Amino acid sequence: MDDVGGDRDGSGIDAPPGAARRMSAWMILAVVTAALLVCCCSAAVGLVIAWSAGLFHAAS
Repeated sequence: MDDVGGDRDGSGIDAPPGAARRMSAWMILAVVTAALLVCCCSAAVGLVIAWSAGLFHAAS
């Protein structure tokens, strides 16, 4: 039961506990942010195209 070299999880890598979990959390946050940015930009482009096509103008 001797903790040699700080290898607590048996992975053989001297890394602080939870380092991999924090990195994946940042990656998930980056992917979600990028997805929201793409969705918002595509919605804005769609609204501009619809406006320029006259879909929001009052019918006369």
